[in-house]
Amino acid sequence: MDKKEAEKKLKNAFGFDHFYDEQWETIDLLFKGKRVLLIEKTGFGKSLCFQFPATQFPGLTIIFSPLIALMRDQVKGLKSKGIEAKFINSEQTPEENSQTIEEAISGKLKILYIAPERQENQEWIEATRKMNLSMIVIDEAHTISVWGHDFRPAFRRIINLVRLLPQNLPVLATTATATKRVQEDIEKQISGNIQTIRGELIRENFRLFVLKVKSEDEKLLWLAENLPVLEGNGIIYTGTRVNTEIYSRWFEFLNIKTTEYNAGLDSDSRKEIENGLMNNKWKAVISTNALGMGIDKSDIRFIVHTQIPASPIHYYQEIGRAGRDGKATELILFYNSTKDAGGIEEDVKLPKAFIDGGRPSIGNYNKVVHALKQEALGERQIMKATNLKQTQIRVIKADLIEQGIIKEVVYGSSKKYEYQFNAPELNTKAFDELREQKLMELSAMVDYVNLKSSRMKFLCDYLGDNSHTHYQNCDNTTLEPYKINPKELTKLKLQEFRESYFPELIVESTHSNIVNGIASSYYGVSSVGAALHRSKYENGGDFPDFLLKLTLKAFRKKYGQEKFDLIVYVPPTESGDLVKNFAKKLSQVLKIPISHKLIKAEPTQPQKIFKNGYLKKDNVAHKFSYTEPYEIVGKSVILFDDIFDSGASIKEIGNVLTKFGVSKIAPLVIARTVGGDI
Repeated sequence: MDKKEAEKKLKNAFGFDHFYDEQWETIDLLFKGKRVLLIEKTGFGKSLCFQFPATQFPGLTIIFSPLIALMRDQVKGLKSKGIEAKFINSEQTPEENSQTIEEAISGKLKILYIAPERQENQEWIEATRKMNLSMIVIDEAHTISVWGHDFRPAFRRIINLVRLLPQNLPVLATTATATKRVQEDIEKQISGNIQTIRGELIRENFRLFVLKVKSEDEKLLWLAENLPVLEGNGIIYTGTRVNTEIYSRWFEFLNIKTTEYNAGLDSDSRKEIENGLMNNKWKAVISTNALGMGIDKSDIRFIVHTQIPASPIHYYQEIGRAGRDGKATELILFYNSTKDAGGIEEDVKLPKAFIDGGRPSIGNYNKVVHALKQEALGERQIMKATNLKQTQIRVIKADLIEQGIIKEVVYGSSKKYEYQFNAPELNTKAFDELREQKLMELSAMVDYVNLKSSRMKFLCDYLGDNSHTHYQNCDNTTLEPYKINPKELTKLKLQEFRESYFPELIVESTHSNIVNGIASSYYGVSSVGAALHRSKYENGGDFPDFLLKLTLKAFRKKYGQEKFDLIVYVPPTESGDLVKNFAKKLSQVLKIPISHKLIKAEPTQPQKIFKNGYLKKDNVAHKFSYTEPYEIVGKSVILFDDIFDSGASIKEIGNVLTKFGVSKIAPLVIARTVGGDI
């Protein structure tokens, strides 16, 4: 098919008149049965490079994509054009996924999107042998490279399938963010006679700014005064889930319409927020980097980063979601350059912690190996045997499988992992190399912050596009820099917000009379944590009175004038009478009787020694009782504790009190930890 004929079919199927040169170059190679790596900027139209040829091939095109939102949007768009397309991912029921597989086998589909993690499913592995495949597409192909900015171990399995394909079956890998090293790794993995097409990465409509601040409060203050006057709608990226909540509540306090988004939300909530973003429902969506991948919105007018990303590659990927319509777009990066006692700048700490935690310690690898030498175990069993977090276990499993030290086996309907007899020793050289690479990338991001020359040129050069020399679109070239100079009134508002914003404790369940509770603060984002630490671990005496005032404010905001019959408090593990004494003060001020009859039926260990929710739950299960339960039948009680982390103790006590006939259990704590796995 020549270009002229292809463009006629393009017009009929997709409504476009012409291909860009690099689009046609890619499509022509695929028609010739070639393997292609396409590196093009976000918004270029990479999806057309596989969707159009898929409609012309006789069989099925499989598109591996990590982006559920993109799958949803693209399948909807394809169906509206009369093209038979479906997806397989975790949003669908097993029955829906099985039905889709059957349709793919029977030739009813032209295009099938699948999340790479689904390849672990035995049904999928069997099904691929029966499908009439015409093309394989690996979207966001940097994810198959350990040197890529978003490497995911499950994506390696795509390569296993690609290597089984005939050399003349077309394969397309696409990405907007591949350094030369990542490019070479992808080329090597896909193997065969691969051709790489690399486009220009410059986005001339971008307006790039960096704002150096001296505190986290300065970020909140600048946004309070400037967010309302930024043109259009946009995204504000934060480094943690907790910060999505804090920023969103701050804007709510200021009557600026925003909402928060993170990976902890259920799929319905995520869909609702994604739709709201598309329809400009909010001035901004406050999100971790979970939002944006696959969101096809051309007019995002600004993106603000309140936390430095881990590398220039991450940063280019995230800002690339804005301004796809070619109109002027503001891209603002905050950087807290204040140094701690050790001379480390504040905003380097979080990405550095992610790098340090990205590869577990060798000791943790050995824990998993030791556990699996005893017997084959499932993922949850490994977590219990090793006291490691799920994220750590998944990284360790993938590495041990890749090095042939363990293998995945299926026992009936359950998946387990088994140590291989005479397995090789763990090779850590690659881990050390990767860590050094990531530290170098973070250092390059700090270089971007401190840059005195063109920011766009720095990003393009870093990503391997040296095609331009004149970049005049940042605060170091032609644009007036932004300044931090908050008004006194804004500072007073922030102080008022700090004294009226209280984190919620989500603990409600269908089998308990416990209700969602309240904390007076987050442990890690104020002076509250320091005061608690002094009292608990530095012999600082009873919790100070300012915590009492703050906790009473939280109580009144959440529970108002509700009547309660009793205050009960969580029995201590190692903090003596601190919680008891504080509960007595609450009782005196609120004039609610206090009970000392909630006890531990058996000893427990401190929850902080356990690293995953399963072990925290096991530690407190069936360990609490109430000495005279007849006294609390039908009563409404406040359940008080000093710190809420996983919520396991509070939930377990809620179950116990419910069984004893308590009608309502209302949790109240001084602080909620930032990382609690509720």
